[in-house]
This record gives sequence, structure tokens and C-alpha cells, in this order.
Amino acid sequence: MEFSEKLTSLRRQHGLSQEALGDLVGVSRQAISKWETGQTTPETGKLIELARVFEISTDELLGLSVNGGQTSAEPAVNSSVGYEYRSPREFFGLPLVHINLGRGRGRQARGIIAVGNSAVGLVAVGFAASGLVSIGCASCGLISLGCLAAGLAAFGSVAAGPIAVGAIAVGIYAVGGLAVGQYALGGAAIGSDFAYGGYASAKIAIGDACSGAHPFPLKMKGLEWSPSDVLALTDAARLPVPRWLLKLLLGA
Repeated sequence: MEFSEKLTSLRRQHGLSQEALGDLVGVSRQAISKWETGQTTPETGKLIELARVFEISTDELLGLSVNGGQTSAEPAVNSSVGYEYRSPREFFGLPLVHINLGRGRGRQARGIIAVGNSAVGLVAVGFAASGLVSIGCASCGLISLGCLAAGLAAFGSVAAGPIAVGAIAVGIYAVGGLAVGQYALGGAAIGSDFAYGGYASAKIAIGDACSGAHPFPLKMKGLEWSPSDVLALTDAARLPVPRWLLKLLLGA
């Protein structure tokens, strides 16, 4: 295998863009591109840096065996057990699909669609995931699903975001066993403006046990207040709580 082909293969197997590899070696992205297309070859110092990054010898990097012959097979990047797939099609230096699973260093997946121990992409799936849509034990993105989730819309055991749904949820709109937000709905709901739950605390609070400026105990429904009282109060306070949701909660 030619040096240019080997360099391209190693870079992709390590989940590095040309720019990222250039930063590690101390050259520009354009220099990496020229090496990979065979227009130029790196000087000795840069060959040593490349071998260090890929954790192989310079002979392996150049495709040479100890006796100066050509190696017959592409060397393994490292001794770790794992699986990697990188689609040949790229967008802005990122592969359309990058899957990088297994043990060892450099096991990060970066792509438009990324799946790996650690994944970064528009759609990311991994133990730790970050992307427009992210799914993982720990996930962060516009839409996040995971044990620990943070995003514009977050769903998880512990969820944080403007819209949060989880066992523990913190957000503007929070729904969960324990929900804390401006508008909270849950077993224990704590909201600044509105809360509904077994225990509710907010400016307008509806619950079996509730506290706030305007508490509406559910056990007293039909005796001291009616759904229309809550609807009128939320309208007067100009709280952006959807009326359909209020009617659903109140059985109105």
C-alpha cells in the first residue's frame, strides 16, 4: 500500500478529520490533503509525529518491513478489540456514517451519523453522545435521550432542558417524578408559575397537597373551586399554559 493510501486509511480508522490530524502533527489541513493525494510527502520529523499519533513505527507507516520489503497486509491501528466502519462519502470532512466501537484509545465516532463509545454527529448514538439528535447514557443535543440527558428537548432518567421529561426533570416545561421548572407536572412538582402533581408548589398549584399564592387542593374540588376558576386565573395571569392541557388535567 502506498504511503498516501495508508495515511488516509489510518486517519479514518482513528476518526480524525484532516484538520484534526494537522493540529496533532503541527501542519495545516492543506498539507495533510497533499500527503494523502500523493502531491507531497512529509519530512522526517513529521513522519515521526504521524507514527506517534497512530502508535506505529515509521517503517509500518511507510509500508516497510524490517528488511526493507513491502508489508503484505495493512497493519492494525492498535491491539484493542473493536469494530470500525467509515463510509467513503464525506461532507465537510466528516463521513456520512462513522461507526467506532470497542476498547482502546481513539474510539470516538465523528460523522453525520456517528455510533461509538463516544459519538459526535448530527445523529449521535453512544455511551457519551453529542449531536442534533443524541442517544446515549450521557447525551447532549437539540433532542437528547439517555440516562443523563440535556438539550432543547431532553428525555431521560435525569433530564435538563427547556422541555424536560424524566424521573428527575429540570426545565421550563418539566414533567417527571420530581419536576422543577417554570411549569411543572409530576409526582412532586415545583414550579415558579404553575405546578400540578401529588405535591405541587407554584404561583398556581394544583395537587393533593399544594402550596403557593393560589393553591387548588384536588381533594376539595367541587367544594371550594371549579376548573373554570383555574382557567380564569391562568388567563388573568397570562400564563402560557395550554388550555387543552389544563382542561385535560382538570377534567373540564
